[in-house]
Amino acid sequence: MRRPDLTVATEDHNTPTVAADKVIQDPAARRQVNLLRDNCARYGVPLLRLGDPRQGIVHVIGPELGLTRPGMTIVCCDSHTTTQGAFGALAFGIGTSQVEHVLATQTVTMPQMLDMAVTVTSRLAEGVTAKDLVLALISRIGTAGAQGHVIEYRGTAVEALSMEARMTLCNMTIEAGGRAGLVAPDRTTLAYLKGRPHMPQGRNWDEETAYWRSLRTDEGAVFDKEVILEAGTLAPYVSWGTNPGQSVPIDARVPDPADLPDARERAAAEKALAYMDLRPGTAMRDVAVDVVFIGSCTNSRIEDLRAAADVLRGRRVSGSVQMIIVPGSAQVRSQAVAEGLDRVFAEAGADFRAAAGCSMCAALNEDRLRPGQRAASTTNRNFEGRQGKGSRTHIVSPPVAAATAVTGRLTSPADL
Repeated sequence: MRRPDLTVATEDHNTPTVAADKVIQDPAARRQVNLLRDNCARYGVPLLRLGDPRQGIVHVIGPELGLTRPGMTIVCCDSHTTTQGAFGALAFGIGTSQVEHVLATQTVTMPQMLDMAVTVTSRLAEGVTAKDLVLALISRIGTAGAQGHVIEYRGTAVEALSMEARMTLCNMTIEAGGRAGLVAPDRTTLAYLKGRPHMPQGRNWDEETAYWRSLRTDEGAVFDKEVILEAGTLAPYVSWGTNPGQSVPIDARVPDPADLPDARERAAAEKALAYMDLRPGTAMRDVAVDVVFIGSCTNSRIEDLRAAADVLRGRRVSGSVQMIIVPGSAQVRSQAVAEGLDRVFAEAGADFRAAAGCSMCAALNEDRLRPGQRAASTTNRNFEGRQGKGSRTHIVSPPVAAATAVTGRLTSPADL
């Protein structure tokens, strides 16, 4: 390894979340985690093991620990590395062979990327989140709409977002086919980073932040593609099909494939409805679910847990629903406990997990849906089998997930 000092590892995809000291049951997952531990020990790579107070999902702990900085180039063997772009870093997922190359040379060969601007005007309405914004974008441009591009998210609505919300936005850039997503560093960025571990201090902080503030697109810059969204017109979104682009506002109905002009889109919609066991014209609010999952690198930060708790406070999870809430990191869980969110979840009847990890999002561990089960999930992907063989996933925001848990059907908090 050329630069172990510029490398960090964490256990997230394969780890159990029921308890930090639980033995990994799946043999393949256990072998993978043990191999990671052996390799990190051999090459001197810092490893955040299950049970470490800094452990968690890689895209949550990077910013949390101050490992992510504006202007960096960050790579990881996970497509949702785009999350880190919220800090003005060029961050993207790479394949296993590319990981080997980076570890050996600290470089990666890439084709030239194209530039795309997504300008979001005005502000999001009450109850509408960054998750709804990105689902609205993908439903508009499609899952290949940003293929080969780096998206810069800009405009008044983006500038008004918290860092957690910006991370959600950049996280799902990959679901639009984008190579990476970026938000220019500003006061919100610096306020989030200041004082975190691994951040510069004193005069070094002043010098670094002066540079970070310069990382902005020039006035009049030309993009290969531009999209403009009006934030004030958006509502909570939910997915109905088997890719994030197959999403509609929650007050809409399941679309009829016959209404789609493109033959390929019609065929894809027909296949998706067959898999999801949905009929055209069904109101999204009439879709009942078996499981509600709040977690994943998209929506497992403290802001997401607070939003869910605000909906659940004083209410109970429907008896027909199993609700699982998994923090994105050990630090997120500790903060949630300090704020009393764990009591809110317990009183509502939700299962707030003791350990952090990817959990049901990736289904590479013990958390997975059974064949035919339907979930409202804050994950980022809903393709066939994503959350377990034969699973059916509706992508939603944390507030919609919490409201759905109360009623047992896809529900907006405003409906309560």
